[in-house]
Amino acid sequence: MPVFAALMLGMFLAALDQTIVSTALPTIVGELGGLEHLSWVVTSYLLATTASTPLYGKLGDMYGRKPVFLVAIVIFLIGSMLAGLSRTMGELIAFRAVQGLGAGGLMVGAQAIIADVVPPRDRGRYMGLIGSVFAVASVAGPLLGGFFVDTISWRWVFYVNLPVGVIAVLIIVFRLHLHTPSTRHAIDYLGATLLTAGVSAIILLTTWGGNEYPWGSATIIGLGVAALILIGLFVRVESRADEPIIPLSLFRSAVFSVASSLGFLIGLAMFGAITFIPLFLQLVYGVSPTSSGLRMLPLMAGLLSASIISGRMISKIGRYKPFPIAGTAVTAIGMFLLSRLEVDTPPWLASVYMLVVGIGIGLVMQVLVLAVQNCAPPKDIGVATSAATFFRSMGGSLGVALFGAIFAARLADELAQFPPAIASRFSGGLNISPDEVHSLPEEAQQDFLHAFVAALQPVFLVGAVLVAVAFALSWALKEVPLRGASGPPAELAAEEAVAGATGSEAIIDPEPTPRR
Repeated sequence: MPVFAALMLGMFLAALDQTIVSTALPTIVGELGGLEHLSWVVTSYLLATTASTPLYGKLGDMYGRKPVFLVAIVIFLIGSMLAGLSRTMGELIAFRAVQGLGAGGLMVGAQAIIADVVPPRDRGRYMGLIGSVFAVASVAGPLLGGFFVDTISWRWVFYVNLPVGVIAVLIIVFRLHLHTPSTRHAIDYLGATLLTAGVSAIILLTTWGGNEYPWGSATIIGLGVAALILIGLFVRVESRADEPIIPLSLFRSAVFSVASSLGFLIGLAMFGAITFIPLFLQLVYGVSPTSSGLRMLPLMAGLLSASIISGRMISKIGRYKPFPIAGTAVTAIGMFLLSRLEVDTPPWLASVYMLVVGIGIGLVMQVLVLAVQNCAPPKDIGVATSAATFFRSMGGSLGVALFGAIFAARLADELAQFPPAIASRFSGGLNISPDEVHSLPEEAQQDFLHAFVAALQPVFLVGAVLVAVAFALSWALKEVPLRGASGPPAELAAEEAVAGATGSEAIIDPEPTPRR
């Protein structure tokens, strides 16, 4: 349990830093300046996290999970300390990228280590708790960010990671004892470079498209062409590499292919559509950013409870297929309900809709990682875990861009009926300022809110359609019996060590023992 707590702390820090800076950004800009580069504080972290995810999975398989996880958390803590000490916006953006490089390893490493120390049959309840970490971090991030800005300093948004991270490091160092492979490996530097460059082009395209640059601009088209070429070269290199970063043989597994596709679709719909819920709460109900975070508690409560309960049920019955089927069905219903939101929808009813979406996501999210780990060869547990996380992250990045484009286009149509002076103020899509809206005269404000809701409804409706596609696909997910019955980890370690287990196959001893 101490080891598992340390892994959850590591993942919590990585997930927390995706959201904690949001409420602190206005204050940071006020002190450091650089308003024109504000979005890069978030983009640099997302870019580094997504690009490094597959690399950490492969490095963990090659050199052992423990040293790679420790390196990741140390990089994350160094980035946190330097970000807190930043004197310019440029420094903050660079140090946020350092944080992101560490965060990619924290997310993948924690889930892969659980695959090492817990047999698949018992892993469900642990993966359920891991899923709950993201729910808690999503709510705690904006609230903690606002608290530190109001009471201490925005720099503590980053400094808070240090004591928590040090505790995690000490527990991992002294309590986690994994077998480290002794075989020499050849690192696929070319494949890693091509993957990082290709992912960077995709993230920049989806982040800048429609915001920094028009979708038809030379910059965006150039990024799209570069991404296609780089990913094509990556696939070609990986097909010939001795030890590829992402073994293409994984895609020959029907379970891996279906689970990765499901993760991509869920990420596309979930991250893309849910991005708009805080905007709806702030504009329609007139609440502050911090209060909008509190109003999303029903969604997080649904995700938290469903994730934990489904994990325990999987461990009990030894089957996982029913949960993605039920989860995608419930999520599709929840998305459809969100598409029915109106200006006069009571807050309690909006909370019910969010609760339904949260329950659906909680039933499916971490189950996909479990299914991928269960079917992957032991030597590829790390890359399989990182690949599943990678596809979900890429789906989220593309989802924000897709739904942002749908929303902006529909809002432009609605605003075409407004006086030009008002329409021009609100043509920025996701960059709508609630203060600007609430400064309008009462009649104009109500007209705008109705236009806003009319533009928002198709976003959730498209999200419901995408999750319905995921529901149909979930029936193709093969049910592979979960390996291993419940039993002491030490016994499993001895059994697999005799069979020549290495890296991801080796199970830890509960107490330190001399390495065999």
